[in-house]
Order: sequence, then structure tokens, then C-alpha cells
Amino acid sequence: MKLSVIILNYNVRYFLEQCLLSVEKAVANFDAEIIVIDNDSKDDSCAMVKEFFPNVVLIENRANVGFSKANNQAVAVAKGEYVCILNPDTAVPEDVFSKAFEYYESVENIGALGVYLMDGTGKFLPESKRNLPTPKVSFLKLTGFTQKYYATHLPENLNGKVEVLVGAFMLLKRSIYNEVGGFDEDYFMYGEDIDLSYKISQAGYENHYYGETTVLHYKGESTVKDEAYFERFYGAMQIFYGKHFNKNLLLESSVSAGVALAKKAKKIASEKKPKADLKLHRNYFFTENIELLETLSETTATVFQMVSKNMHPQVLLENSLLVFDAEYISYKEIFKLMKQLKGKGNFFRIRPVGCNFIVGSDQSDEKGGVVVF
Repeated sequence: MKLSVIILNYNVRYFLEQCLLSVEKAVANFDAEIIVIDNDSKDDSCAMVKEFFPNVVLIENRANVGFSKANNQAVAVAKGEYVCILNPDTAVPEDVFSKAFEYYESVENIGALGVYLMDGTGKFLPESKRNLPTPKVSFLKLTGFTQKYYATHLPENLNGKVEVLVGAFMLLKRSIYNEVGGFDEDYFMYGEDIDLSYKISQAGYENHYYGETTVLHYKGESTVKDEAYFERFYGAMQIFYGKHFNKNLLLESSVSAGVALAKKAKKIASEKKPKADLKLHRNYFFTENIELLETLSETTATVFQMVSKNMHPQVLLENSLLVFDAEYISYKEIFKLMKQLKGKGNFFRIRPVGCNFIVGSDQSDEKGGVVVF
């Protein structure tokens, strides 16, 4: 078997359904399996997988065992030559694996491969490619200076070596994953991908970033930057430094001060941060299904105008709610349009194939939204 796609889920039923639908299309031409491991979700995630995705391997944990342990459980039963660690709050384009494999297999001594990640607003997520977070770099990151934390030397749309990848999408050979011991289970959440990336490098392999394909990551579903986030991030960095760097009092004090400053800055920013306003005058639905358009309009009490995916590029779309019907327009095309139309006051939603809901996220550090119709 060529590939095992591993998706760890926790209470994101609708985002998981979209993720699975997109992955099924992306692996259609491969000998592949999809493994969902659920960390004791309290929604109907598992029931949904059983009903709609009977061919998916489902592992149901009776407790939330964390990111590292759950992914290691799934890799232990995986059959693929390659494994792809994938977040449930993602959607992938139809050609993501064909393009990723083409690049991966053309590079000697490659370890793990990451890709261009985009949030629900169409913006690039800089954690797609990062530098090694030394104590100094982590302190600067916590206090708002992120230039050295992210691998800004490599342009977003190009390919090349980077030190650290993000666990939202990480493709590598299963043999390499096992060689370095997989994710370190001392981490519960955050830091696992940094540690794995570092162990892969220490084992003599090179991690690469591939900027020629895009994966949508509704980051806010798994990363709400509240005080608990900074505590977890700090705890993860303590574990990382304890394993790979010489610990000292100055390091402890510096990173602790960084956490305190980050908390204070986040509180001030949250108080000033305006909430996204979805009361827009123009609403467009990229579809050819009139009945679906009418149903969505009635449910949301919103008038939608039907739009063709072949609209002229000079058509001005701004300050609008744009809903994409994935049954009409491919994810690859959706992502291209989101990039083109970002930063113009637009909000994006996707209706996955065959589904009676739309999903989206307007802030990369807040929970996304679901509308069922």
C-alpha cells in the first residue's frame, strides 16, 4: 500500500466530514487507506464516520490521550509505505498527493514534507515552514517578534529545505517515522511536530516545504490563542529544551517572562479586536444547483446570487459572502479563488459534496462556524 492518511479528531464533526470527502478524492488514484482516530469526542463524529465512510478505519479512544499518543496508535496499524499526518479541520485539493509524491520522490535524503497552508480567510499560514525554535527564538516569538521563528527566507510559493514543519499536514515514509520513534508522547498538545521535525533532522534527513500545492486549514478549530494556549506552548517548549538543549535558570526565566508578556498582549489585543461582521449586502453562491441555492437562502434568510466558476477575473467581488459548492467547483479552484479574493472584505464558506451544511472560519485564532440547512 502506498499511503495511509491519518486524521486525529476531537469534536469537529462537520469539519471532519469535509476533510474526509476531500481526502477520498485526493487518494482515488492511489492504493491508500484513511485512518481516523477519535479522542473521545462528545459530538457525533464517530457515528458520522461509521454511517458515511464505512471504508475508513476508525479507532475510538475512550479518553483524550493527546496528539502524540493518538497519532502513534494510528501509525502502529497503518499499512502504507507513506503516512500523512493531517488535521481534521483541513480540506485538501484533488491533486495534493500526486504533486507531493512527485516532489518527495525527486529529492534525495528527504525526511518529512510540508505544504502551503492557508486559513479560512485565504491567508497564508506562516507556521507552514519554520526555523528551529531555539530558546531565544521562542522568547521572541512569544513576545510578538516572529521573523526568526518562521522560515521567511523561503518564499511561500517555492520549494526547499526547512527545519520545522507543522503537524496539520506532514507527509513522510512510515519507516522514517518509526526510525525516529514517532511523536514523543511526553507532549500532550503543541510542540510534537517541532520535536518530530528535529528528530528527523538529527537522524540525518532533510525536511522540505513544498509551496506548489495548497491545503486549507481552519486553524482556529484547533488553536484558540487564550491563556491556556500560552501555558501549553510554554510547557511544550520546556519539554523540548529539556530533551534537546542544556536547561538553565536564565532560560527558564526568559521563556517564563515571554509567556507573561504574551498573555498580557493577547488580552489587550482581544479587547481591541473587532468582531467579523457578516451582515453584508452582497452574497454569492458558486453553484449550478438552483434548488440548493433556494434552500440555503431560505434557511439563512439571505438572498444569494448564483455565480459561475468561470466568471471573468475582472469581475469585482468585495465585501461579500462567497459560498462555494464543492459539488460544482473543485477544492483546487476554490483555494485559488480564496487567494485571489482575500483581503477585500470577503468571507468564505464551503458546502462539501452531498452535504446539507456550509463551513468556514473568519479568524485564524477563533472557532469556525457551521450552518446546517
